[in-house]
Amino acid sequence: MLPFKLVYHEGYDLRLGEHVFQSQKFGMVRDALLAEGIAEPSEILSPEPASDEDILRVHTREWVEKLQNDTLTASERMRLEIPYSPAAVRGFWLAAGGSILAAQCALRDGFGVNIGGGFHHAFPSHGEGFCMIHDVAVAIRRLQADGTVRKALVVDTDVHQGNGTAAIFATDPDVFTVSLHQENNYPQPKPPSDLDVSLDDGTADDEYLELLDKALADSFSRFAPKILFYVGGADPYREDQLGGLWLSMRGLQERDARVFAEARRRGLPVAVAFAGGYARNVEDTVRIHVNTVIAAREAVGARASQANH
Repeated sequence: MLPFKLVYHEGYDLRLGEHVFQSQKFGMVRDALLAEGIAEPSEILSPEPASDEDILRVHTREWVEKLQNDTLTASERMRLEIPYSPAAVRGFWLAAGGSILAAQCALRDGFGVNIGGGFHHAFPSHGEGFCMIHDVAVAIRRLQADGTVRKALVVDTDVHQGNGTAAIFATDPDVFTVSLHQENNYPQPKPPSDLDVSLDDGTADDEYLELLDKALADSFSRFAPKILFYVGGADPYREDQLGGLWLSMRGLQERDARVFAEARRRGLPVAVAFAGGYARNVEDTVRIHVNTVIAAREAVGARASQANH
């Protein structure tokens, strides 16, 4: 089956009720992967919550304590745009643990997929845009602390710019951040990534994929990473409620395939986190995320086939 591991925990579902962030999608993705025979139960690992030590490599102690002690101000709660609960806090600690585990699997197997995470709007001292804790940044800092990897490339294809990612790594020459996003959308302002590709409203498959290819080529000409973190948002989809791009499901799967192919061509391990997805029908978001796993599987299979010839 899969030559790599998937990471999932039922605590990823923040149980937000009627909310545009349909966090039940994570469990639905896991269920679909099993039901369709794409993955076996033994290939899905359950993460531990990230330790506070791991979280504090990225976030301020004040922010962490506010989350743990339920002492957020009214404005901090509003900025999160999701209801506060201890279960939600645990969900974000689990997502960070999941991205650490996915990255460790990537270093061992070549790929690791967190069926969750990608909370790229979290800053060191505050959360926003449905994001309390920046799981990908926590994972990168953990790898660096362990001495296993120094240089990391973050490729973010969520429809919204990864403002937290850009801010956290702004002065770190060992982390190169790339964001392809809709220009006329949240967040405003957008702190600069190392490479930002600002897309016009209604950008569709062909133009998007052409710009993605250029961005990847530019990134690899400027930076030599040892691991690629892929934030694969489902929200560039044309039916997304919070996006204004016009990608098809087929275009999104080709997006994933191109990122993975570039990484595999360079022998780079890839750690995946899922990020946003707010389609009118949650099943569409689930299908896009499932397709990301299929694209990863096919990228590994293609490389294995080449090696055998």
